[in-house]
Amino acid sequence: MLIGLSAIAFLAGCSIDLRFGGGSKMTSAATTANNTANNNTANTNQHPVVQQSVAPTVGQQLLDLKKALDAGAISEQEYETEKVRILDQK
Repeated sequence: MLIGLSAIAFLAGCSIDLRFGGGSKMTSAATTANNTANNNTANTNQHPVVQQSVAPTVGQQLLDLKKALDAGAISEQEYETEKVRILDQK
């Protein structure tokens, strides 16, 4: 009996999209509507959000290069050439 109730509670939770923890509880359609509404307001206290891109570190570039080699996307010669170029940037 307890297992049956647990299964029902689990399935009910899946169908109503329970979310645990912090963060937004809006669905994507609701988020889009909310963002549109917020962008159309004439509130002068709001400042635009500026996103800055961060250049990948040398370590991250080397990891990405190794993944490309392992996946067969680049040859061993291309790997070595790019590795030297990345290490010379320091």
